[in-house]
Amino acid sequence: MKSLFQINIRTPLMVLLILTTALVAQAQDSRIQMGSLDHLAAKASQTVDVNIDERLMRLATKFLSDKDADEKEVKQLVAGLKGIYVKSFEFDVDGQYTAADIDSIRTQLRGPGWTRLLNVTSRKEGNFEVYLLLNGEQAGGLAVLHTGNRELTVVNLVGAVDLDKLAKLEGQLGVPELEIETKPKAKNDEK
Repeated sequence: MKSLFQINIRTPLMVLLILTTALVAQAQDSRIQMGSLDHLAAKASQTVDVNIDERLMRLATKFLSDKDADEKEVKQLVAGLKGIYVKSFEFDVDGQYTAADIDSIRTQLRGPGWTRLLNVTSRKEGNFEVYLLLNGEQAGGLAVLHTGNRELTVVNLVGAVDLDKLAKLEGQLGVPELEIETKPKAKNDEK
């Protein structure tokens, strides 16, 4: 017969094991939680909110033709993605969002597996940050954070990310123009 002590010690250990497994799985998730930014919609002159999960992406790609070259290319671009999520706010005046709003996103991007690939700071254009979630040697997600005096944009791609393909996805399915260059400019192009 099991003693009361054995039963009582195993139950908390099982609960702890289950919670730890759930937290580790969540830590490797490439989906950024952006709900903390929802309150900014009331202050914004323009708001963009794109939520395309894997189910909707599969449904949308069914309507794309394999005969049309552009549609076929978009279909191939999103093949490894499990979701596209965008929140973008434009404001008529400066100072409509706080550092705490941005930190709610950056804190998630400091989690396990996330690496900042790019950080551009410009007084005119604002700050531009690109983060990649690496699962081993595979890119499992991408996040872009753009902050300006009158703009705040977060783009999150969930799933296998190919940077060469991503450059072609700009301006489609809610992904803004990110000006991603996959090949270095030739010296003649820099003029």
